[in-house]
Amino acid sequence: MGLSVTHGIVTDHGGMISVQSKLGVGTTFVVHFPRTVEVLKKPSPNTIIKVPKSEGAVLFLDNEASIVESAKIMLKTLGYHAQVYTNSREALAAFREKPHTIDAVITDQTMPECTRTELAKAILQIRPMIPLILCTGFSHIINEEKSLSMGIPVFLKKPYQFNDLAQAVRYAFESSHKRKTATLSN
Repeated sequence: MGLSVTHGIVTDHGGMISVQSKLGVGTTFVVHFPRTVEVLKKPSPNTIIKVPKSEGAVLFLDNEASIVESAKIMLKTLGYHAQVYTNSREALAAFREKPHTIDAVITDQTMPECTRTELAKAILQIRPMIPLILCTGFSHIINEEKSLSMGIPVFLKKPYQFNDLAQAVRYAFESSHKRKTATLSN
């Protein structure tokens, strides 16, 4: 898990992170959370979570290999064929090669080789109605409103759970369908 995701988790829970660093010695990150008296209830081990099953091909892109692998498993469990990449240039090349074999694109906000803006613009130039999902940890740069203004209708905040991913992909498909229908009726 990267520092931005960790920072997002900590601040979302009312905490803070302090850093202590000494040249030649090292760096220590101290995580502070507010004290609470609330006791969390554990879900019953027999709790069944209904997951919407679907089908289609999803191109998934993140610069962290562990996130890519876990997303691949989650997407496969949901019924999707996942094409996963840790390199945005490779992902874009694969998309350009066969754009109509991809049903949705999920991309991390910060990719070293190609910014999310460049990637989104390139993908939307090729297929303007393709469902796009932007994933990010803590970010001062992007939020849901900015994501929407870029033509990316779904914003998924890291760390996300299995059901979050399922709902985001389903919503992306639904919003894409609505945009297609609106375009056809105009």
